[in-house]
Amino acid sequence: MRLRNKPWADDYMEENKHVVVQSPFDHKGNWQKEFNTEQPLHLEIGSGKGQFIAGMGKQHSGYNFIGLERVKSVIVGALKKVLDTDVDNVRLINEDAQDLRDMFETNEIDHIYLNFSDPWPKTRHEKRRLTYPDFLEQYQDVLKDKGQVTLKTDNRRLFEYSLASFSQYGMIIEEVSLDLHDLEDPLNVPTEYEEKFSAKGQPIYRCKVRFD
Repeated sequence: MRLRNKPWADDYMEENKHVVVQSPFDHKGNWQKEFNTEQPLHLEIGSGKGQFIAGMGKQHSGYNFIGLERVKSVIVGALKKVLDTDVDNVRLINEDAQDLRDMFETNEIDHIYLNFSDPWPKTRHEKRRLTYPDFLEQYQDVLKDKGQVTLKTDNRRLFEYSLASFSQYGMIIEEVSLDLHDLEDPLNVPTEYEEKFSAKGQPIYRCKVRFD
């Protein structure tokens, strides 16, 4: 799907730079200073239109959240969602997650969320999957001791691949759900994709893992 260019995006983000952090690479090791209160720091990689990160910010006022989204025409939707939700514990970054260690210090993050990431189904694109070992190494570096990763997806093949990748890397699998909505988890904050696929009867897969 081709994304429509939004020529006003740069101005919109500049007007709201208290939410969309400028020069994120300069904040490495000092992200807590971007928030009003120092508290556990959670990171979502691929925030899309922002329903999850805004909802989490509202539901968990005792945590600070950072949403990372590389597509400019998409992150402005997340920005609007955060502003409309009126939360002050959410910040956004318009960058690629090529190497999180360029933006975050060792042991700086408490929790990472991977929600409906691109499955990159072709074998030749395996290294682009956000649960490929190279990415897991990054997560281990920036997460605190025993830091947790939560994955949600509608793609069964990506889910199975990820479980195998987590296990082979030596991570501890704490939860596996083959039908998240059947659990009726009151703390689950759905993404836009999650609502769309669930409405069609597609099961949503979720796992929670941590580094030993």
